[in-house]
Formats: sequence, C-alpha cells, structure tokens
Amino acid sequence: MSGKTVNSALLLLVIGNAMALVSDVIIKLLEPGAPVFQFAFLRCVLTLLLLLPLWKQIDRRRLFEGARVHFVRAHIHLAGILCMVVALVTLPLATANALFYASPILVMVLSVLLFRERLTALSLIAVVSGFAGIVVILRPTAINWGALAALGAATALAINAVMVRKLPARQSTVHKLFLTYLMVIPASFALMLVEGADWDPAILVHALGSALFILGYNVTVLLAYHQVDANQVTSAEYTGLIWAVAFGWIGFGEVPDWWFVVGSGMIVVPLVLIGLKQRRKARAESHYVGDSEYHGASG
Repeated sequence: MSGKTVNSALLLLVIGNAMALVSDVIIKLLEPGAPVFQFAFLRCVLTLLLLLPLWKQIDRRRLFEGARVHFVRAHIHLAGILCMVVALVTLPLATANALFYASPILVMVLSVLLFRERLTALSLIAVVSGFAGIVVILRPTAINWGALAALGAATALAINAVMVRKLPARQSTVHKLFLTYLMVIPASFALMLVEGADWDPAILVHALGSALFILGYNVTVLLAYHQVDANQVTSAEYTGLIWAVAFGWIGFGEVPDWWFVVGSGMIVVPLVLIGLKQRRKARAESHYVGDSEYHGASG
C-alpha cells in the first residue's frame, strides 16, 4: 500500500474530525434552556432523511436482520446524543471533547469484561492513564452535570462500539445507521411530547446543521477506512481534540488551563501510541507477506 494512499486517508480523517467539531459548535450555540428532546428528535429525523439517497447500500431483503441488537444500540445512541448535548452546552468545547475520548478506553475495559480479551502492557497503561487523566481534567471540585453527561456520552459510544460485533457482518454502515435512526424516532418523539416545549424554528436549523456535518464525518471515515486498514490511520482521529481547542479558543474565548493540557495528554497520548504501534505492526506484516510472496515466486 503506497504512502500516498495512507496520507490521503489521514487527510480525510483530519477533515472529518473538523466536520464533527463543527457539529459540536452548532450544538454549543443552542440557547440556554433550549429543548434538548426536540433537538434530538429533529436531528434523528433529518439524519434519516439525509440517508435516503444512499438507499441502494441498504439490503432491503434483510432490512431488519439483527433487529434486537439494533434496537438496543439505537436507544443507547439516543441516550448518548442527549448526554452529548448537555455536555457541549455546559462545558468548554475542548473539555467536553477530551472527556469524549474516554470512549476508546472504555471499549478496552468492556472488551476484557465481555469478551475476555487480554490487554497488552501498553493498553493497560492507556486504561490507567486515561482514567487518571479524566480525574485531572475534572478535579473533585469541577465535577458537575456537564462532566457526568460527557462521561455518559463516552460510555454510550463505547457500548455501541462493542455491540457492533453482534451485528450482521454483511450489513453496510449505511444500513446500520439507517436502522439506528429509524428505531429511535418513536422514543425521541415521545420524549419531545413529554418535554412539552414550544416549537422553536431555530432548533430545526441547529439540528439540520449538526446532522449534515456528522453525516459528512461518517462519509469521510468510510472513505478513509475503505482505502487503508483502520489501524494504520486511526491515530488521526485524535486530531479532533486539536480542532476542539482551536474552535473553543477562537469561537468562544475558551483558553485551556494546565489541568486540561496534562489530563488530555494522559488520555490521548497512550491511545496515539497504541495506534502507531498497530500501524508499525501492520506494515511489518505486509512486508513479510510481500517478501514471502516474492521468494515463493522466485523459488
């Protein structure tokens, strides 16, 4: 695989993470006290509509295959959206995103608990350092509903990531996304009715903008991981934290303190090192296969 292809995939992920941060900014611009359930319902409906042009990537003959797992994942996803909105509205943009990066750490923990996977020494360091980093960022005096919501969003992301293994392997990403948003519409609609907030056209604008940019992020991720193996470029996902600091500083005047710098480093650096180690391992294996094929042919 050429270095040009890998660099192209890395660039796509950097752009994609910037688009995800634009979605976060759009959410953060919601008015204080904005109806959260109304936003969640509209974003789910609009995302579903935006996916309709990609209908050909959905297997209509097996549309509801794995429906039970999809149903559980969908409602965990809905809870994650609600937690994310609360976190972004309440916390500085960079702080919220740093806490969202607890998700890969929780994935490691859940993989050990549910699938009895073994952590490497570096993965164990990442888990311990990551949780310590969360404590450093939050500090006992800084824990509030926004912080708890950010950790709730990270937990929802981690559970959904682990549950992907239970979904039918042949289903496309578009198919999975379509079922997720289709299945949460009744629950999100019911929550909106219970909320009882007056209709706010501004919420529609925010929901549409957020849905567009998150879908753009998903498309760039699909394109990037279609070109190369995930372990070769996954470290680029953490550029999202850089975008969060930049957007928060420029757009909201949020200057990170040293607690944030140290804590986010404790979370992200070990994860980046894991990604780089996996990338080197993949390269070594591909070179070994290439050499074996060459020697086999010459023999």
